[in-house]
Amino acid sequence: MAHVELSLSEVFVPSARASTELESDNVGQWSSTVGRADEPCLLIDADTRVVAISTAGCELLCLGDPAGLIGRPLLDGGLRLLDFTANRGELTEAEIDKIPPLLALSSGRLARGLLRVQAASADSSDATVDAISTPVLTDGAVAGSLTFFSEV
Repeated sequence: MAHVELSLSEVFVPSARASTELESDNVGQWSSTVGRADEPCLLIDADTRVVAISTAGCELLCLGDPAGLIGRPLLDGGLRLLDFTANRGELTEAEIDKIPPLLALSSGRLARGLLRVQAASADSSDATVDAISTPVLTDGAVAGSLTFFSEV
């Protein structure tokens, strides 16, 4: 059996001040990253307003131009979520509260789930996307959520 030893000559312990400085503008730092991202992603604040969304995220979620969504509530920006039944009904308010971007806000934890998004035109089929969300912290409190999407 192999034997492995690990020793540390110096232990790095970040100071509380450095941690606070890094967290103090997490939403702002992620905003510029999300806005330039090639991947479909979305950043919302604690009030569920869109802080940033990638162009690929707008295309995947059938939302149009990213600039028109900034500052608007996520669900007032044209995002139409459907259930997975054959009737394709809109989600109820209780179901909407459980979508990953909102669940990450309310729980302060990672959230993952499938979303069915209504197509922008009647000619297109609805999109099914896998959403993975993480809360974004500022000064130790949930200030928003960051979501990455993948088409299923």
